[in-house]
Amino acid sequence: MTATLERTEPGRTAPARSRRARRKRLQVIAFMSPWIIGFSLFFAYPLLATGYFSFTSYDLLSPPDWVGLRNYAYLLFGDPVVRIAAANTLWLVLVLTVLRVVFALGVAAVIARLRRGVGLVRTLCYLPALAPPVAATLAFTFLFNPGTGPVNGLLRTLGIDGPLWFNDPAWAKPALTLLTLWGCGELMIIMLAALLDVPQELHEAAALDGAGPIGRFWHVTLPSIAPVLLFGVVNSIIFSLQYFTQALVAGAVASGQAEVVGSSKVVGFPDNATLTFPAWLYQQGFHYYNMGYAATMAVVLFVFSLGFTALLIRRMRGGTNAEEVA
Repeated sequence: MTATLERTEPGRTAPARSRRARRKRLQVIAFMSPWIIGFSLFFAYPLLATGYFSFTSYDLLSPPDWVGLRNYAYLLFGDPVVRIAAANTLWLVLVLTVLRVVFALGVAAVIARLRRGVGLVRTLCYLPALAPPVAATLAFTFLFNPGTGPVNGLLRTLGIDGPLWFNDPAWAKPALTLLTLWGCGELMIIMLAALLDVPQELHEAAALDGAGPIGRFWHVTLPSIAPVLLFGVVNSIIFSLQYFTQALVAGAVASGQAEVVGSSKVVGFPDNATLTFPAWLYQQGFHYYNMGYAATMAVVLFVFSLGFTALLIRRMRGGTNAEEVA
């Protein structure tokens, strides 16, 4: 029996392999082309254009005029309103981050201990998160109406004079905080999943060692859900940095001029108490047409958001590596 071996020529095999490899790369690029096109059009180009416009004076009508770092200098030292907007956003970041995480964890802990009606309670607590932000803000503004709202009506029956809520500079941000807590069902679901994933054996071992409910929660539950808590903190910080729709709609409705949302007369009502950094950015870009300065504010906001996101990824990777080592 004889076998015939095909003669291979090095000079012809290499080009064939090269063609197969090139064809495979083209197939991969073809499958990824929808993502590449979407990423380029809706993220990469707007990001690069925003960075370029931040160094220009641009009003959408005239060609951009290069001004260097003048917009950044005006943002840091010349714009008095942006300091108010930044202070309001910082207030929301500090208060909303703490209360949102604690409230979501508290509701999730209560639901995790229920024995009956868990599905109904969980659904009722999650439903507000499905409401569109504009509709939810409109409903909340009418509920907290100082004169005709049911909240102040209930307080009056208890002999308490309710505050002016969205019409009072001192109560506008706390009212926005209540609105945000009402709609934090998504974070509550994530917390609930983390709580239910804590091994029951750890609780039983801690109970045998004499730990009470508070001790088990502090020494067993919290360390077990630490990565989820970290995610909740960073997620809440980014959410607060981008706080826009609720503040804009609440201020406009409370001012009684909801038909002109975006007007300088109602943004930040009352007395700039609801003027957030993104709202002032919107005002600069789409009301005053200072697109160059608005791009500068967008870059600064992006840098802060990117910093917190990088912190989240770094801490999550650190936690994962620590678990693998353990």
